[in-house]
Amino acid sequence: KTKGINIGSDIPYAPMELFAEDGTTVTGLDYDLSQLLAAKLGVNISFNKQAWDSIIPSVQAGTHDIIMSGMNDTVERQASLDFVDYFKGGFAIVVAKGNPEGITKLTDLCGKTAVVQTQTTQGDMLKALDCGAAGPVKLQEYPTDPDAITALTAGKGVADVMDAAIAGYAALQQPTKLQLVVDPANPNGYTPVFTGIGVLKGNTGLSSALQAALNSAIADGSYQAVLDKWNLGNFAVTEATINGTKK
Repeated sequence: KTKGINIGSDIPYAPMELFAEDGTTVTGLDYDLSQLLAAKLGVNISFNKQAWDSIIPSVQAGTHDIIMSGMNDTVERQASLDFVDYFKGGFAIVVAKGNPEGITKLTDLCGKTAVVQTQTTQGDMLKALDCGAAGPVKLQEYPTDPDAITALTAGKGVADVMDAAIAGYAALQQPTKLQLVVDPANPNGYTPVFTGIGVLKGNTGLSSALQAALNSAIADGSYQAVLDKWNLGNFAVTEATINGTKK
């Protein structure tokens, strides 16, 4: 029997990884997927808290075997890691339940007030949006994502634009107050990027095993079921690629 796989993860980053109500049990999309992969591979997979700024060094030092922490597969990170891609999400729009303003796409926010977390890419994207005669998006910026969500539920803006994974979870947490806007032209959200399992560069046996296990879970539907459980089904990949992000 193969030895177990030790995962490093920056907990919490809901809904990718978070602690259950008891404060010690780990749950979340990454955790559920890790257990699915464990069953496929026939190995024990342990999930361990590791600070984000030292998470890549922890794998390089051998403290952890892999990273599952909502980590984006970027060309820069590919210098030290290989990524088994399992998720593809960009930014998404959350509105008040019932979508009173009829927001269906980003340009529907032109001339209206939107709330965002301060100093975020999505804020920059809204500032740069070509709105023409409708006039620019009026931005209300808040220090944290939860602050922005609170402002939205209080009616301070017509929409909140945030990471798609976080947006789906926010809507799931407050189903009577919020809903996710799914733009048919952008089912993965706006400017989507891959999220992957980080494996030390050159550890191809492990990367290949994880890729095969993930593809098996995609094929039998168990992968989709886990994403749907966390309200993240829109961000599923159809196959597990390695280093899918290109220059």
